[in-house]
Amino acid sequence: MRALLHSGLAAQASCYSNFRRRAAGELSCLFALLLLSCAALVQAADRPPLEDERIEYLLAVVSGLHDAQFIRNGAAYDSAAAVDHLRAKLRWAGSHVQTAEDFIRLCASQSSVSGKPYEIRFANGQQLLSADFLRQQLAQFDKRMAESGGRH
Repeated sequence: MRALLHSGLAAQASCYSNFRRRAAGELSCLFALLLLSCAALVQAADRPPLEDERIEYLLAVVSGLHDAQFIRNGAAYDSAAAVDHLRAKLRWAGSHVQTAEDFIRLCASQSSVSGKPYEIRFANGQQLLSADFLRQQLAQFDKRMAESGGRH
């Protein structure tokens, strides 16, 4: 009986030890994710406000293209999925994106996996490279800003 009790206590101690190791590992992962999230926020905060506005304008343009398809690695996505993907890439790019031009070049031009260019297929069948389209949109935004003296 005593041997059985001793082996039961040893098994419980072993279980508890494994639990503590797993819990510590999970806490370490959560802490690492928290640090990465904070770093991403700090990096985005380093970007000049005007550049954030220019990037948000480009994302709003993409979001408004309800009849278009966004081609990424040969698959078509709607505007909402395209914006979600671009925002995720922007978060991952962090401080590497300081300007709207950086955003186009690093996040909205091509797949970082395959290197294939992103394209936009409009309802009328016209297809453009997303980088070309976004540069055109950015030029129009900048022209309107200059004409209005920087007011929206």
